[in-house]
Amino acid sequence: MDWIPSAEVDACGLPCPLPLLRAKKGLAELVAGEVLCVRATDPAAPRDFAAYADATGHVLERVEEVEGVFLLYLRKREA
Repeated sequence: MDWIPSAEVDACGLPCPLPLLRAKKGLAELVAGEVLCVRATDPAAPRDFAAYADATGHVLERVEEVEGVFLLYLRKREA
């Protein structure tokens, strides 16, 4: 899989639901199949993004945690 994101969103320090709202805005600027990387520090972000992906058809490809920052890789759903 190609993990290189087409765009990144920094949502560090933002409480729920702001990381998801920033992700929605970022995804709107991508074409189907492109990857958005969201950086977030909200501890609920991995769970919230998994639920969001299930509900919308986007794919949460990968979640990493680096020094307290979650890197969430969302692939925009096919049209």
